[in-house]
Amino acid sequence: MKVFVNQQQLAHCVSMVSRAVSPRSTLPVLSNILIKTDNGRLRLSATNLELGITCWMGAKIEGEGAITVPARTFTDLVSNLPNEQVTLTLDHSTHTLNVKCGSSETNIKGIDAEEFPPIPEPNIEEGVPLNVANFKEMIQQVAFAASIDEARPVLTGVLLKLDGDHITLAATDGFRISIREDDIPNAVPHALEAIIPARALVELARISGGRTDGTLVMTFPPDRGQVIFHMDDLELASQLIEGNFPDYRAIVPQNFKTHTLLSTAGLLKACKQSEIIAREGTNVARLNIIPETNDASPGTLEISAQSEQTGSSEVLVDASVEGVPLLVAFNVRFLREVLEVVKADNVWLETNAANTPGLIRPQGDDHFKHIIMPMHIG
Repeated sequence: MKVFVNQQQLAHCVSMVSRAVSPRSTLPVLSNILIKTDNGRLRLSATNLELGITCWMGAKIEGEGAITVPARTFTDLVSNLPNEQVTLTLDHSTHTLNVKCGSSETNIKGIDAEEFPPIPEPNIEEGVPLNVANFKEMIQQVAFAASIDEARPVLTGVLLKLDGDHITLAATDGFRISIREDDIPNAVPHALEAIIPARALVELARISGGRTDGTLVMTFPPDRGQVIFHMDDLELASQLIEGNFPDYRAIVPQNFKTHTLLSTAGLLKACKQSEIIAREGTNVARLNIIPETNDASPGTLEISAQSEQTGSSEVLVDASVEGVPLLVAFNVRFLREVLEVVKADNVWLETNAANTPGLIRPQGDDHFKHIIMPMHIG
């Protein structure tokens, strides 16, 4: 194998796939990156057996071949090479990859590519095409609400539902639920549900980068328990999570007694200020919702936080309030995290009582809903 590639492109490709490398594995080859010629392009792949990422790049190829090299060594080397052409030459007999760039020459001992786990290939024709930018936004508005507690694996995933030309993503950690719905370009012939690890979706959003157009094809290889997301030069494969996702729709209140309209930026700023105090305790923030009065004074949301170690905080936010006044407590970090993914200028906070869930949704956008459970007011 002899390949000529651009250093910046190679460094970009390596950084993409290295996120799937297994840092601690009993299989040495899982700590390696697969480098392989593939139909006139250079292919780099990495996997930890749960997540696999593949990246393709343009290259001048004078000899076919494949090798796996230690990810950390190769990543550090490539990122420190000058911005010039890189020549990769493989000695098949010793499994050694020679890397030349400018005045630099390095030999890296590798492991035979035959030992690298096979990465499934998608059937693009049977896949579901998705708009890259739109699906990335869906991930950002949902994945953060998934649990990080491995004790309940199902909650570490995101539920994906396809029905006709409709797609839904939902995630919950037991204290909040994020739901994002949208339409897809082509209707699917059969309804489908799958639980995808939140980490895999976050990685997909990351590697898709700043792409504002283009198509992402999602496929589910039969009987593999996997999902594959394919783009022209990138591919991510992930194991699915087995189990039953909670019936989140049963928790979503259908009616509310108090409707509070707030500036998204104003409420976010108030939450950040309150969190400075609340984070030293249990992240509790009290929200005192005060409707407009007869003398035309505007409605107000008063956010307060208290900590024995740090002190107390109180922030007033202008609001348009319809309904009854209410004092309710929420986890202020949860409030901040959802407000950070709301795209609209204004947001609705809809509530019923101090012991029932609240709903946050962007004004004028029915695609996104976020349920947040109340906290006990001592």
